[in-house]
Amino acid sequence: MRVRRVGAVVLAAAAMAAGLTACSGGGDDKFVVGIKFDQPGLGQKQPDGSFKGFDVDVAKYLAKELGYADDKVEFKEAISANRESFIQQGQVKIVIATYSITDDRKKKVGFAGPYLVTGQDILTRADDTSINSVEDLKTKKVCGAQGSSSPARLVEKFGDAWKGQYLTEQQGYGACLPLLENKQVDAISTDATILAGFAAQSPGKFRLVGKPFSEEKYGVGVKMDDKDTREKLNKAIEKMFQDGSWKKAVDANFGEFGKFFANPPTVERY
Repeated sequence: MRVRRVGAVVLAAAAMAAGLTACSGGGDDKFVVGIKFDQPGLGQKQPDGSFKGFDVDVAKYLAKELGYADDKVEFKEAISANRESFIQQGQVKIVIATYSITDDRKKKVGFAGPYLVTGQDILTRADDTSINSVEDLKTKKVCGAQGSSSPARLVEKFGDAWKGQYLTEQQGYGACLPLLENKQVDAISTDATILAGFAAQSPGKFRLVGKPFSEEKYGVGVKMDDKDTREKLNKAIEKMFQDGSWKKAVDANFGEFGKFFANPPTVERY
């Protein structure tokens, strides 16, 4: 009798441990996605705690295709510096955060996609017709974000003397908008998607030049060895392109600038 009682206790303890494991850290019941929280049009946390943006819409669509309802999707803030570690440590299932696919990053994580292709572009005031290509920035005051690769690309092109005379750097691109609007600078330059997201908040005030001078392929980051999830994501991305959901998300989040992202890219299986 005593042996049976001990066995029952052991079984109960094992069941409890299994239950705790299933419920801890998000577990399999939650689909945790790393996104940006501060990029209008792409990934932004709203005052009510909800999330809005193109990356958010893509994340929800992909999660649904993988079998997760909206209430099972959990968003975790991913900044540029922690995206790889979030994936490698299993803190998130995937990262969708203006995450450009590069050879260096492919050595650390896997990628599905791309789900969007963009490039460094230029935002000016709507009534300024003097800037129509990157060459026109040579004698213009430009605003960029500290730590971003976008200002560095311009400095590489125009030189340190240009940087000292024409470049203004702020903590983020959102801080550049009032400078542009108030004519303290002539342009802002970074990824077209980021520019479109900010500018779409003020319809009619700004103009996106629409002549990108770099190529950025946004991908969905996953664990390097999780080939099964990667292929499921690739198929879901292709379905999003085909059923009109991708175009709907572009128009909803980029407004008048959606025309610059009219066609979905081709999924490349890395």
